[in-house]
Amino acid sequence: MRKNYPQLIFAACLLLMNLNLRAQGSADYGPGLKLGLNEDKSKYIRFIFWNQIWARYTQNNPGTLVNGNAEDNTFDIGARRIRFLAYAQISPRYMIMTHVGINNQTFVNGGGSGAAGTGAYGQGKKPQIFFHDVWNEYAIIPDMNPTTKTKNKNTLSLGAGLHYFHGLSRMTSASTLNFLMIDAPIFNWPLIENSDQFARQYGLFAKGYIGKLRYQLHANKPFATTLVADTARNIVALGGVKEVAVDNNALSKTALGGYFEYNFLDKESDLLPFRVGTYIGTKRVFNVGAGFYHQPEGTQSKTSTGALQKHDITLLSVDAFADLPIGSKEKNMAVTAYSVFYNYNFGPNYMRYIGIMNPGTANPAVLPASRVLEGAGNSRAMMGTGNIWYTQAGFLLPKTLSKKLRVQPIAAFAMKDFEALNESGSYFDAGANFFIDGHHSKVTFQYSSRPNYSSVTRNLNGERKGEFLVQFQIFL
Repeated sequence: MRKNYPQLIFAACLLLMNLNLRAQGSADYGPGLKLGLNEDKSKYIRFIFWNQIWARYTQNNPGTLVNGNAEDNTFDIGARRIRFLAYAQISPRYMIMTHVGINNQTFVNGGGSGAAGTGAYGQGKKPQIFFHDVWNEYAIIPDMNPTTKTKNKNTLSLGAGLHYFHGLSRMTSASTLNFLMIDAPIFNWPLIENSDQFARQYGLFAKGYIGKLRYQLHANKPFATTLVADTARNIVALGGVKEVAVDNNALSKTALGGYFEYNFLDKESDLLPFRVGTYIGTKRVFNVGAGFYHQPEGTQSKTSTGALQKHDITLLSVDAFADLPIGSKEKNMAVTAYSVFYNYNFGPNYMRYIGIMNPGTANPAVLPASRVLEGAGNSRAMMGTGNIWYTQAGFLLPKTLSKKLRVQPIAAFAMKDFEALNESGSYFDAGANFFIDGHHSKVTFQYSSRPNYSSVTRNLNGERKGEFLVQFQIFL
């Protein structure tokens, strides 16, 4: 597979040069695709389109099959996200929002229901477009007083629908348009595709500001989960068996959550829930936040005697975000940093292993003892009962060689300490963003390194696997 390295590098450089020639300035972009519905345009509808295409070279975990073939490495090109979003402010107090799209389509997976084999509906083809967000909201205390036309210090909006106003952390409501790294670390969405729909749940929410304190609260009805705990899922340990919790919320009790962050410098917009990953030197932001999510009886486990037990899901976080211009205004340098600590409790020894756009499946010819705990492809120990500390940072280089093309080296580190594993694991990412027209047109290079765990001892096996990614992003 080494022969794919030159192809990947050449394709990335060629597209980077072409985008640089065709890009339009951010000043020309203005408010984007926005249509005024009255004379002063206080009533409007805005449309946003974006896509993120990934080219990857992945070192697969031991015992991986790709489309039935044993593969140590895989090269692929696919769609991480193709999305469309529209929201309308149809009065000073009332707003509606919709967001649809697809995610994670590769040459072997991500296709629509029933996609398999060869042909018009072969594997990976015709993915199913679905709603990510659909909600309505009403401003009890709007940002702008409709009568005096002055800004309100305190605001309050109430809404309902399939929404993204999460409890927990800043990154749990991350915007996918302006990540600092190539993507989110995924464990920031701890319920992803289990009791939520691609990080969304149906519910009621409240949001707004009290002075410089931004808040969002929700009461949600999580999607039903039905995994059944059994003795086979339990971890065999010295002296007996450890219980293992699995997702089973039966009738799904109401989940409560909230996130609160104090804006010490510039106040961020709360029109939409999507939190910015990097402002590329256009704002002075320093926020500190904390959040929670709680669902009673969200998981179950089975004891060694065969009795079923229910467990609450309780998730907590504290975090800090800074995006600060530094140096002279002409050079437009900036430092961006984010750090978060998560404490997750899903019940005893709960674990999830996830690989993004994972091309691999387990090879049945390889003995379980020769595989790794994470499974096939690029899967890793993603989230579980325990603690996660995650930090990312970037530095926007000065305007020297080019006033148009901006470069931002980036790096991230995660330390995961899970109850179900006998050792904590560290994860590294490093790369750079190349901004051709801000986030509207950018190319990101990133190398990611992950550890492997022994399926026998549940300890680190001493090996690490890597993934080299290039992302091409356009949004209008």
